[in-house]
Amino acid sequence: MQRAIEDVALEAERLIRDQVWVLTPAERLVVAKAATELEAAVGTPQSQQSLPAVDRLEHLREALAAVAIALAHVHGRLAWFLGAAATALTPVLHWRALSAEDGPTFGAVSPTLQQYTDAEEAIRRLRSALASMADIVIT
Repeated sequence: MQRAIEDVALEAERLIRDQVWVLTPAERLVVAKAATELEAAVGTPQSQQSLPAVDRLEHLREALAAVAIALAHVHGRLAWFLGAAATALTPVLHWRALSAEDGPTFGAVSPTLQQYTDAEEAIRRLRSALASMADIVIT
């Protein structure tokens, strides 16, 4: 997941740097909003690691929802970028934090703590790329 987000972020950064892709003011607003929502969903590593698995998974799903909502409002390169990011994050949709209690799980699996951390880091990298696109300062 981290590798896929890194690859798409680097490609977007290259296209923007080479002025192949010039974001419109409207696109900058969308990416700024998405960056803010990703920050709210998945804060610092320390804050996430102290949470129970069910809360971590909830935050990851909130982040994926923020990407999907941003995707719904754009077209062209930004839509392709956000679509690739959403696709990279889709494994979180198949994760579960609750016990199956011998019932059906619809294919959901329990991720490892490392998988949670990797997904959170991927989202932080995506947030960084979006913030850069929006020309906002990351603290």
